[in-house]
Amino acid sequence: MKRFRQFRWIVVLAVAAVAPALSVAWLADHGRWPWQLPAVGSPVHGDSVQAFLKQFWASPIPPQGAPPASYGPYTTSLAPRACGRCHASQYRDWRTSLHHAAMGPGIQWQFHVMNQRAANACMRCHAPLAEQKALTAAELKWPNVPHTPRPAYVPADLAHQGLVCAACHVRNQRRFGPPPRPGWPAGNTPGLPHGGFTSSTAYQDSRFCAACHQFGPGGAELNGVPLENTYREWRASHYAREGVTCQSCHMPGGRHLWRGIHDPAMVRKAVHIVLQVQRLGPDRAHASVQVTNSGAGHDFPTYLVPRVTVVLELLGVDGRVVRRLASRAISRHVNTALTHQDSDTRLPPDGQLDFGAGFAVTPGSTRHVRVRLMVDPEEWYVRMYSGMLARSDELPATALPLLRRALARARSEVFEAYHAAAAVPAPGHPPTTVAN
Repeated sequence: MKRFRQFRWIVVLAVAAVAPALSVAWLADHGRWPWQLPAVGSPVHGDSVQAFLKQFWASPIPPQGAPPASYGPYTTSLAPRACGRCHASQYRDWRTSLHHAAMGPGIQWQFHVMNQRAANACMRCHAPLAEQKALTAAELKWPNVPHTPRPAYVPADLAHQGLVCAACHVRNQRRFGPPPRPGWPAGNTPGLPHGGFTSSTAYQDSRFCAACHQFGPGGAELNGVPLENTYREWRASHYAREGVTCQSCHMPGGRHLWRGIHDPAMVRKAVHIVLQVQRLGPDRAHASVQVTNSGAGHDFPTYLVPRVTVVLELLGVDGRVVRRLASRAISRHVNTALTHQDSDTRLPPDGQLDFGAGFAVTPGSTRHVRVRLMVDPEEWYVRMYSGMLARSDELPATALPLLRRALARARSEVFEAYHAAAAVPAPGHPPTTVAN
């Protein structure tokens, strides 16, 4: 038993440490579901974005309470598919997003090892509604599970749907959103479904995203830098000074896509790559590559999970790889226990990576040098999951199928974001250059 307790602490450290300073979520009280607790005050709104966000992202988020009797059959539900009946395009986008996948097997297996408090800490961002936490407690048979039936407006699968619409748009059964577009009805227009909505410019402010994408004071850090530091990276960049917000890039035109390091198109937009090959003599040449973070408003990549590898390869006349000339990793490499940082080679906005290699050229041959940008969005998770499976005899049997699925999924995420080839110039000819 002692051995398992030690192992469980390692899991909690490796997972819960990536969440900000947290408090215990709204759990069942005296056998009642949290949505039966007394309603709390509505968020402050007005000109002060900070005042709005302080209450809107209060941790934990209070239960919504029963919907008003005036709400229609679809507007009473917290189910995203119910929202999608009117907000169809937003629902379609969300279904393809990582927000929807925030409660996948990669986090669910850990709940079979964690205690309830640690799991609630993770759900603060992965499934933040009080109703989601109560459903998870019931599913895993944690303490204080309510004995009363689940209300009809709370779908049974709400906890498995990750960061749902209501997490960002509903508080105390009131709907919130960004200011309406020109020509649209004002937010609080009588007769609209769910009574319209309360508009706030906070939805257009990067601080809205910082609630989950920035660890605060006391949050986990290494080498003096928070493990989740995206908002501060943006604040220090020229993008913040120029008014280019998180939403500008990750929600273009109001779309609910939130594309990032998992998306090849977003990766290509983030970096500018220049490959140059020059002849040094009859039998020697040199290849160099420059990678610039030209499009990401934060470090590339932000966070500690991904690894991007830039590879230089020498190609023969048949287009096959003769050998690898050089490679460099762009990542924040930390151990799986999150206690030691090996390196941080990420590129801040406008930061550059330059490297190259010389090589021999066989006279009369035609060769190329190729640069490849390989992205492993889940590199840290692959290491962590693999380490946990190596100790599977210490894990509950219920966790193993989920853990294996999580590892398989993480390994499958690797992709090539970009490649280009430059010919080796003939002796006396100028360098060959290609760029994206």
